Amino acid sequence: MAISRRKFIEMAAAAGGLSGLSGCGSQRHSESVSTVSGITVEALERAAQEPVLQCRDITSPVIIESIQLLRKGNDYLVHVRSQDGAEGIAIPNSRVGNLYPIFNNRVAPYFIGKDARDLEEHLWGVYRFGSNYKLQGVALWCCVAWIEFAILDLLGRISNRSIARLLGGVVREKVPFYVASGHRDNSPQEEVEWFQGVIEKTGARAIKFRAGGRMSRNADSRPGRTEGLIRLSRQVLGDEIDIHADANSSYDPPRAIEIGKMLEDINAVYFEEPCPFDHLEDTKRVTEALTIPVAGGEQEFSQRRFRWTILNHGVDIVQPDLQYYGGLIRSKRVARMAALVGMPTTVHISGGFGFVYMLHFAACTPDIGRYQEFKQGMDRIASWFDPPLTSQAGALSIPTGPGVGIRDISALLKGATSFPA
Repeated sequence: MAISRRKFIEMAAAAGGLSGLSGCGSQRHSESVSTVSGITVEALERAAQEPVLQCRDITSPVIIESIQLLRKGNDYLVHVRSQDGAEGIAIPNSRVGNLYPIFNNRVAPYFIGKDARDLEEHLWGVYRFGSNYKLQGVALWCCVAWIEFAILDLLGRISNRSIARLLGGVVREKVPFYVASGHRDNSPQEEVEWFQGVIEKTGARAIKFRAGGRMSRNADSRPGRTEGLIRLSRQVLGDEIDIHADANSSYDPPRAIEIGKMLEDINAVYFEEPCPFDHLEDTKRVTEALTIPVAGGEQEFSQRRFRWTILNHGVDIVQPDLQYYGGLIRSKRVARMAALVGMPTTVHISGGFGFVYMLHFAACTPDIGRYQEFKQGMDRIASWFDPPLTSQAGALSIPTGPGVGIRDISALLKGATSFPA
């Protein structure tokens, strides 16, 4: 039997992932969310504008003196220092290699001389600075996110609080995860065998495979691969493993609905980005036609489009990417809007270290859905934290140290050089 929205919400609530969702599961998609729940655009906007950052206990100004973009081996680093010597660090995704001119020339200069305690206001200020709004999208908001992460780390170290505590307080200490595959060029048999190995290695209780061909206008990556993978994954992995599927914008609505029905038949957990990401009405049409929860938003960079999607129930689960969307604070604003209509916010992760920022988001956000994505390679960085990050019984521990939780900034910075050199 396909998983229903009511069942999805009941299971998530039982796992501690959702709150305040009574009545949501019985809503019919043919009815407007604003009509069913009484939620208005104004109410969503008020929720989004409520302060997120909590640093009133930092009573003295924290004036940013320098922001450096660095490289150490395959890692990029952002190092922020205040005039009184406080430090913060961030580890961006690999898009730095393409976006560093915008970071160095258009974003970092805005923050120099600013009080880090006013970070929320600076997100608006940097958007306007030098007409940066004309660059809106991944090019701008990734750069802003990287600096935000570093400033939050700095503020956390000053106040001896984790980022999660700075952003609202800790509501959970562990996060159930799924393991995701980026494969599209293998056979269903090869893909399922890969999942068997990674499930055994990590203890994951959920997986996510790729459907379709990625922005492919209904074409599959290999003929019949998606249909075969849907059937085989449940047959081999059994009913104890929850299954997600990500189409990466592969389908038009009729084909997306067809694939969605197949996923319903195997009781999959959710169907991510079935239609091209900016085709909001098409995605809403798929959401209305299916009982399996539909997720989307990883490519979104507009708060107002998220607001439209939430108000009009364009998806069942919103997924801002913590880097593409501009950071934790902006993503928390999306989560507050979504919570008003009983909609989970399960953030998307771009880049290996991004899962650490996801852990902080998950730690301080009540409605995160059932699972968050686990990125391979945690073993390499687990010991950077005190206590070390752990993965046990399909769940990740939350960093508890000051800021992002990295124990020794100086050790991480040793040997790093300016980027570009």
